[in-house]
Amino acid sequence: MKRWIYLAHRWLGIALCWLMALWFVSGVVMMYVGYPKLTPGERLRALPALVEDCCPVPPERVFALAGPDARIQSLRLTSIGERPVYVATLPGQRYLTVDAGSGEALASVDAAQALRSAALFAPGRTLAYEGVLAEDAWTHSKALAGHRPLHRLADDAGWLYYVSSASGEVVRDVSPVERSWGWVGAWLHWIYPLRGGSIDFAWSDLVIYSSLAGSLLALFGILIGLWRWRRAAYANGRHTPYRSAMLRWHHYLGLVGGLFVLTWVLSGLFSMNPWRMFDSGALALRQSPLLARELAGLSPAVALHRFGDAGQRSVELLWQPLAGQLYAVAYDAQGRQRLIGWRADGSVSSGHPLPLLTEAGRAMLPDARLVDELLQTEYDWHYFARAEHTMGGHLERPLPVLRLRFDDPAGTWLYLDPASGRVVQRLDAHRRVQRVLFAFLHSWDWRFLLQNRPLWDVLLIAASLLGLLLSASGAVIGWRRLRRRW
Repeated sequence: MKRWIYLAHRWLGIALCWLMALWFVSGVVMMYVGYPKLTPGERLRALPALVEDCCPVPPERVFALAGPDARIQSLRLTSIGERPVYVATLPGQRYLTVDAGSGEALASVDAAQALRSAALFAPGRTLAYEGVLAEDAWTHSKALAGHRPLHRLADDAGWLYYVSSASGEVVRDVSPVERSWGWVGAWLHWIYPLRGGSIDFAWSDLVIYSSLAGSLLALFGILIGLWRWRRAAYANGRHTPYRSAMLRWHHYLGLVGGLFVLTWVLSGLFSMNPWRMFDSGALALRQSPLLARELAGLSPAVALHRFGDAGQRSVELLWQPLAGQLYAVAYDAQGRQRLIGWRADGSVSSGHPLPLLTEAGRAMLPDARLVDELLQTEYDWHYFARAEHTMGGHLERPLPVLRLRFDDPAGTWLYLDPASGRVVQRLDAHRRVQRVLFAFLHSWDWRFLLQNRPLWDVLLIAASLLGLLLSASGAVIGWRRLRRRW
């Protein structure tokens, strides 16, 4: 058995050490420059304020255009190219955009429309239209599936903008820094050179099985390192039998950093949810549908007037059903929220009362029993925010948040935002395990470290440097062996 472990470690190292070295280098880059995304904050900051007379067309018009059998999942009043529009999300990642001034549906998005849309995000800069594409290096994301093909534009400051052909909205922006460092960061780290081509269908399997092989390489290396280490010195006077300086240092580095390399590569494998091992089969939440008849109440003009009187300079309205009632949530350019009940006597408030929010949470899982509720005023092990450039940086994690725990087979926890009534996070037992096996082990998302930077930076960079040296030395050793064989 030992012989097979030695052979497996040797040839896996020859095949994978160079890739693992790239993973460590690109991982450090991703600590500071992530894969491009359009965060909610960026999107809201680009939108102009909605004025009271902006939208003479009532929101019921959207339902009329969608058809009698359409099931609208969400409805927003926002702006595209300085024009107020309603944007409805339909099942299957489909979108319907209706001009709030004329009532006409957006039939198609051409170059001129894309330029108007992107102009909001590039004030004072010159835009150039670069054509239509299905996917490129910066748009490998399932979240964009319903928006393809995408219109790509660039400005004279080096930014890229991607406009949805379905809704007409800007759905991604790429800064010059992200474009420069992304090639040696996320693009390499996630093996994106294999995306978008003839072997795109196999990309996920290639990442999964290369990570699995890398984990075995690290595990076998740890075993061999322990077997070859002696408390009593060898004949050469050292505790390691290797005469070559490169082999000795590879042995020492493996003893010190082998466990980190194993957990880091293995946690990268878990990020892919291999073989759907973290899928619990939990039932979908029972959400209240958005119905046309519920919109017969306040007009958007009256709602915007009341929000303005309350000091809210709204850039977007979101209609949100909750516990059998309809609300409009207003966002300003800084992401602050106020809400109003969509009734003739609706008043502006800063959030939902907790009993109503609890009732809404119960209705989402009617067959489960609520066993615990807690108003969280600070982040914890499972609910925390990350910087915008990180993988989860685009996910909103407001505070305070109401956490509801249920006794369903999946062990569901729901996190509801009192300010809007939205579910901002759902965890089940499987996802809580994945949180530990991926986020904690891979990016060290430990609250103590995240709150005590640069301690997090120093420790993670030092461990990554150790992994890089171990991988690079293995690559050199493998190259020398191959050269001897040739």
